[in-house]
Amino acid sequence: MPKFITSTQPALKFIPYSFNPLVVRIFHAVLPFILRFRTRPWLPAGIVQVEAKNAEILAELYGQFQAGKIRLLMAFRHPEVEDPLCVLYMLSRIVPQVAREQGIKLQYPLHSHFIYDRGMTIWAGDWLGWLFSRLGGVPVRRGRRLDKQAIQMARNLFANAQLPIAVAPEGGNNGHSGIVSPLEPGTAQMGFWCVEDLHKANRNETVIIVPVSIQYQYIQPPWSKLDQLLSQLEADSGLPVQSVGDHKNQPEIYHQRICRLGEYLITEMEEFYRRFYRQDIPKTNSSETAATSNQALIDRLHRLLDKGLQVAEQYFGVQPQGNFIDRCRRLEEASWNLIYRDDLGDINTLPPLHRGLADWVAQEADLRVQHMRLVESFVAVQANYLQEQPTADRLAETALLMFDMLSRIRSSTLPGRSRLGFRKAIIKVGEPISVTQRWEKVQGDRPAAKRAVNALTQDIQTALETLIQDEILKS
Repeated sequence: MPKFITSTQPALKFIPYSFNPLVVRIFHAVLPFILRFRTRPWLPAGIVQVEAKNAEILAELYGQFQAGKIRLLMAFRHPEVEDPLCVLYMLSRIVPQVAREQGIKLQYPLHSHFIYDRGMTIWAGDWLGWLFSRLGGVPVRRGRRLDKQAIQMARNLFANAQLPIAVAPEGGNNGHSGIVSPLEPGTAQMGFWCVEDLHKANRNETVIIVPVSIQYQYIQPPWSKLDQLLSQLEADSGLPVQSVGDHKNQPEIYHQRICRLGEYLITEMEEFYRRFYRQDIPKTNSSETAATSNQALIDRLHRLLDKGLQVAEQYFGVQPQGNFIDRCRRLEEASWNLIYRDDLGDINTLPPLHRGLADWVAQEADLRVQHMRLVESFVAVQANYLQEQPTADRLAETALLMFDMLSRIRSSTLPGRSRLGFRKAIIKVGEPISVTQRWEKVQGDRPAAKRAVNALTQDIQTALETLIQDEILKS
């Protein structure tokens, strides 16, 4: 993929569903190698252990699903891009083992359909769409108000397919194992739609949503690698590199370096938007900077994120509605509408004038949407995340988000992240939530149904937050 898009692109067509059980079996077989060697095979990094808690809940639910008693949706956390791979590892290896121990007879292989972001094929390549379609994936354009093809396909699979379906209700990964981003209502809405579809077909299966949390831990705290990464970020930013000396394993030293680097980057970006985009951002003098609290720094960051989004929204003519994540998704869709043109037909047959103008529009749209790309890495950052628990895992997460930011500024494409060491994934299955019981209380009452969707979304959010908080308290 080029550094920047230099010409208009063909329309982003819907990738048709083409489930292939043979591809599933092959993919299951190579999963451990993919988790371990997904990026750079020569590095001592990757996920080498997947631990699942309460897997017996999924074993029981799969047994009920295969017996035709329930329809099942797994609502899983999405902190990292490896999440779907870890969930699939759990389904293909851990849940079958637990089922055998519990005496639960299941048909194998255990798998699920899933919904994925259509934009993944843009940065990864068309091969990913080919693979996902055969693994049972449904592509969705997240910024569209109503992606009819994707919704209809997912709705049909949820109600009728021979496999459950998995959805990440956060809509995208936020880079934080310990923070759940605000959930989108689509997952809860799918649950109610499924109940309606079953009711119309005179079927009596119970619709179940089960929350699934995912967190990551380094096998060994990567202090030396973290020191190298922070030194690189300091040098790339123009800051003097701070030596840790004899304090390599002291978290507070890294916390101070990250706060120093963060404050510097915020100050530089404030001046960037103030000078070149004429944004009204108050200046912070040096004496105030020295005494900046964590909360004050986060307040400045959130104000900066807002200004960055405003710059893009003004160009694309998008109204700033909703939270940062909502605004990012609408800007992404607005840029795609100018780059991947549905309105031009075959772009190769355009007259040179029209093709040149279309290329011009695409180039500028790609450049303008980079403001949003800078923002989306930091939408989940909170003031107390590092202060409460300055662990190696959280420090590394924050440093890697800064790495993403600097990489975005250097290039529109995000290069492979620094790999700091071997990690393990901890997956925890929550208590099932019956959507059918909720639907029966509100059927026929539209205002009540809307409130029920919002209530279910909040309950899923609370369940996921409880799952990760329980794990944090144990660590």
